[in-house]
Amino acid sequence: MNRREEVVKTWFRLWLTGGDFDPAALFTEDARYIESWGPEYAGREMIARWFRDWHENGKVLQWDAQEFLHDRDTTVVRWYFRCQMKGEEASGFDGLSLIRWSKDEKIAFLQEYASTEKRYCPYKNTESSTKTPL
Repeated sequence: MNRREEVVKTWFRLWLTGGDFDPAALFTEDARYIESWGPEYAGREMIARWFRDWHENGKVLQWDAQEFLHDRDTTVVRWYFRCQMKGEEASGFDGLSLIRWSKDEKIAFLQEYASTEKRYCPYKNTESSTKTPL
């Protein structure tokens, strides 16, 4: 398995278990992590703190890597994520992670992009829906 894919899959598995992890094994000391809805974390110690804090109120039910695209020091991962926060119903969404790697194959930068799980065709009941397949 590609080393980069292994690192990403390890990160996803850690979210499923919520266990302790060594941030130095996956991230550079000055790594930046940007969540799809806005929060940004600077440095691996802050990333580890966010990971611990998040698991106090939530549980990841599923985080599946579906596709990897690699180019030089960059990887894009397409994935599906599902979680449940305390007192809320489970929810999920599709997403992408844009990752930049250090020379020693650690995550130096990661930015997430999300797509709503609920999809629909706005032209479903119109004449044009039969002429333009999705």
